Amino acid sequence: MHTKLGTNFLTCGTTGWCMEIIFTSLRCISDKNRKLIGNTSIWMFPIYGMASFLKPVCSHMKDKSLLKRGSVYTLCIFTGEYLTGSFLKRFEACPWDYSHCPLNIKGLIRLDYAPLWFGAGLLFEKILCRH
Repeated sequence: MHTKLGTNFLTCGTTGWCMEIIFTSLRCISDKNRKLIGNTSIWMFPIYGMASFLKPVCSHMKDKSLLKRGSVYTLCIFTGEYLTGSFLKRFEACPWDYSHCPLNIKGLIRLDYAPLWFGAGLLFEKILCRH
């Protein structure tokens, strides 16, 4: 049991890192930067790894609609992002700051990222509930 949780944690952490590197590199397109350099933080690995704790939620919601599942995952991700960001901010270690964005909450979450987290939650569901 613990081995599966550890494997899921590593898989979710690695998947999250890869998603973030791809996402941040795609922002370079608008800057016409052909290097497409992406970035992340070491702190993001355990934060994305915490998606492994969604497994019981995924199992419980397997018969629910895509919209309901994705919405619940989005809320869980927003909650995790807010809590971990608040904790890291105390130590001036939070790798993101959305305070310059119009749809932010305390600079820690961006409501306009909801569709991205919706998709990420469904991706993590696929990873965690594969048979």
